Amino acid sequence: MKAAFGKNNQIRQGGMSAMKSAYTELKKVLADLGEKTGVEVRLAPRGGEETAFTLAYRGEAVKAWLSGSGETALREARLVQYLVENADSHTLIPPKEEALRTILLGEGGGWYAFRFMTKFNLADGVCVAVDVVPDKRVAEAYAQIERTVSDTQDMAVRMDDTRIAVVHFADGEQSAYEFGVFLRNSLYEELGIRASVGTGCEVRSFSEIARSYLQAVTAVRVSAIFKGEGEVHSYREYLLVKLLEDLPKSRMQEYLDQFRAADAEEVFEDEEMTETAEAFLESSLNVSETSRNLFMHRNTLMYRLDKIERVTGLNIRKFSDAVTFRILSVLYKLLQT
Repeated sequence: MKAAFGKNNQIRQGGMSAMKSAYTELKKVLADLGEKTGVEVRLAPRGGEETAFTLAYRGEAVKAWLSGSGETALREARLVQYLVENADSHTLIPPKEEALRTILLGEGGGWYAFRFMTKFNLADGVCVAVDVVPDKRVAEAYAQIERTVSDTQDMAVRMDDTRIAVVHFADGEQSAYEFGVFLRNSLYEELGIRASVGTGCEVRSFSEIARSYLQAVTAVRVSAIFKGEGEVHSYREYLLVKLLEDLPKSRMQEYLDQFRAADAEEVFEDEEMTETAEAFLESSLNVSETSRNLFMHRNTLMYRLDKIERVTGLNIRKFSDAVTFRILSVLYKLLQT
């Protein structure tokens, strides 16, 4: 009997010890959630206006409280309940590079991203994805980028044999474009490697980074269509292209036909003419600035602009015609791909 009693006592003590350990772990989980979400949850009431709710952790039901009441507090309570119920899932997160690759491809979801931040002790914040496609020696390029971001929270990962992704957390010192230029220059100056670089739009949280990465990849892909390899391009540059790209090719051709742009091939197939037109549009339709940027005599520029008007019927010195010309040129190039 004494032996049985001793054994039962040991079991009870073991159970109490496990419960105490789980309680301690839960407090750490809640502290981490508070840091990541800004929602402070307590395991004892503080008084005043509070919302009480129940947490399920390690098979136990635990009472919890957070400040405030109403729909906002209930919504925060439901969020915390969900996160706590799945807190043990962080053990399923694979190695950092593999997990980051999964997140960038949009395959993990917001909760997966949260667990990633928790496991690798990352502070959330505004961030942007950058897509880097070196022209050679991708492994060396990746090693250089890793060295470049090693003293920051930024992260790099090889997505495949041709491209590298970088997650850059906004620091208020560099725009996404400036950071892309910094990476490109680093590769060229240190290794002689040229790279096409695309930047997505900034997102408010790391959990949204997959959207920014898709935009960065799109910027690189579309820039290749418009012969922008080896440069830094933002997704914002190609929003019009992306909108038109979603059209069926039959509809693209229909629009070209409606504008009677069949003769425009003479312009769009002429590299010098298209380069001149693009430079003129990029210079805000300023003749003097375009001449300087192209190292071209003003008369030569005017002759080319006149030819574009003669062939297409569009005077791109006028804003409305310039917009139409840009749309037609995009449609024409998309139809050639």
